[in-house]
Amino acid sequence: APNPVAARVLANAYDGLVVPDDQALQHHLGQMPVDRVGLEAPVATALSRMGLRTLSQVQALPRHSLARRFEAQVLKHLDALSGLRRLALTFYLPPDRFDVRIELNFDVQSHQALLFPLRRLTGDLSAFLCGRDSGVQRFDLHLEHAGLPDTVIKVGLLSAERDPAMLFELARGRLEQVQVEAPVRGFRLRAEDLPTFVPQHQELFDDRPQQSLPWEQLRERLRARLGDDAVHGLRFQADHRPECAWQASADSQPCAVPAAVKRPGWLLTEPQAVHQGSARILMGPERIESGWWDGDDVRRDYYLIETRAGQQGWAYRAVGEDGPLWLQGWFA
Repeated sequence: APNPVAARVLANAYDGLVVPDDQALQHHLGQMPVDRVGLEAPVATALSRMGLRTLSQVQALPRHSLARRFEAQVLKHLDALSGLRRLALTFYLPPDRFDVRIELNFDVQSHQALLFPLRRLTGDLSAFLCGRDSGVQRFDLHLEHAGLPDTVIKVGLLSAERDPAMLFELARGRLEQVQVEAPVRGFRLRAEDLPTFVPQHQELFDDRPQQSLPWEQLRERLRARLGDDAVHGLRFQADHRPECAWQASADSQPCAVPAAVKRPGWLLTEPQAVHQGSARILMGPERIESGWWDGDDVRRDYYLIETRAGQQGWAYRAVGEDGPLWLQGWFA
C-alpha cells in the first residue's frame, strides 16, 4: 500500500493484496468494516451504533461533525489511512527475556562436562544484555532429562549484573551444589528479570590488585558458594541494648552509623571479663537501662577502655556491683 498504516490494516483482511495507487487504496479501504481499520474498540462500537458499517460511510461524514463527537486521535488515524498524514509505525521491540537452549550430543552425568555449555550460555546472555543496555538479576538453568522433569536451578543476584565471567562463576557455584539425578540431554538458560544496568563508578586509574575482587562480585560469589542466607547486611533498630540494636537485613550494602553515639563495630558473642590492670578507662560511665517490656531487663554502666596494646573496647559493669568490667565489643 502507499503508506504503512494502510498496509498494516489491509494485511489483516487480505492475502497477497497489492495496492498500486491512492485511488485503489480508497476503494479497498472503503469496503473495510469499521471494527477492522485500527480504531479503538469504544470508537468502533459508537460508529456501529450510529449505523456506520464501513469506512467509506465514516469518511462521507463532515469532518467537523466527527471532531465534535470523537477525540482528535480518530481524525488523525483516518488521515493516516488515506495518506493525508504521514505517521511512522512503532518499532518492534523484542520481548524482555532471554531463552536459549543447547542440545547436547550425548548424555552428560558430571558437572565438569556441563561447564562448557554453561560458559557459552552465560556469554550469550551477557552479549544480549549489553545490546539492550540492561542487566540480569534472576535467571533459571534447566537441565533436561529423557522422560523426567527438568532439573531447575535458580540463580539470584542482589543487583543487576552483566559481566560474563561473573555470571558464569555464579551459575557454576549453583550448579555444583546440585546432585544430577539423571543423564542430561539438553541445557537451557531462561532470564525474564532484566532491569536497567547501572554501572559502578570507578576511578580512572584503578590501583586495586589484580587478584582481588570488588565487593559486589565477592558478595555474589559467597552467596553462590555458601547459600543465599550466608551473606547479609545489618540495619539499626531503636533499642539501647547493644545486643539488640541491630538486625540482619537482606540488603548487603553497608548502613550508615549514627553520628550521635559511639558504638563498637564488633560485638562479642559472649562478654569477656577484663582483668584488673590490663586496661584503663578513657570515658564513662554511660548508663543504659532498658528491656523491661520483653523480660530481658538490663541495668549497666558502660565505659570506653583501652588495652595496653592500644585497642579500644566497650565494657560494662552492672549497676550497684563492684566486680570486674565485662568486655562486650571492640572499636575499629
